[in-house]
Amino acid sequence: MRYQLYYWSGIQGRGEFVRLALEDAGADYIDIAREQGDDAILPFLAGERPGALPFAPPFLKAGRTVIAQTAAILLYLAPRLKLVPTGAAATLYAHQLQLTVTDLVAEVHDTHHPIASSLYYEDQRAAARQRAEDFRQQRLPKYLDYFEQALMRSDGRHALSRHSYVDLSLFQVMSGLDYAFPHAMRRLRRKRPHLCALAARVAERPRIAAYLASPRRLPFNEDGIFRHYPKLDDPR
Repeated sequence: MRYQLYYWSGIQGRGEFVRLALEDAGADYIDIAREQGDDAILPFLAGERPGALPFAPPFLKAGRTVIAQTAAILLYLAPRLKLVPTGAAATLYAHQLQLTVTDLVAEVHDTHHPIASSLYYEDQRAAARQRAEDFRQQRLPKYLDYFEQALMRSDGRHALSRHSYVDLSLFQVMSGLDYAFPHAMRRLRRKRPHLCALAARVAERPRIAAYLASPRRLPFNEDGIFRHYPKLDDPR
């Protein structure tokens, strides 16, 4: 089956978590907006296409099936792409971990848009600095400690008993955090060796390494979720 991924064309964003799974599995897929432009997304959001109604991208079209929300898309894809261990318990635990990744990503977004997504970062700088400081000092360590513990409770190398889509998502999180908060992450990485090692191993997986070196991997930028604003990072 050829999957159709719908996400905005100029950023990695939440669509990158799905893209990494498709790339790692060598799946046949087309990135619709990059091929046809962002306008291709709009009829689905307006309810003009059959299938489930997405609130926002990313969403995936698999045959006649439309699946929205990153964690739901990965829940659907994982057994088909062999990116989750078999069994209900493993499936649910992987989904739980991915939903926690979703929570973390939302909090990252809110560091630069703490008041309203409709306002520019420049319109909420003071609130963003306050929110980012709390995130760096309180919330981010808790998330990283949780995922570090998850790796240690597994085999130390994977979030589950073997490579899964959760490992790919944790790689993306670590990459994005390194870009957005390089000084804070230099401090926080010291006590999270399993997470750091996991991110390095994922980057070396053959298909992921080829993807990262290709034009398909867009660079992080200040239009996506992980944005580097020096004022929001730890002081030097």
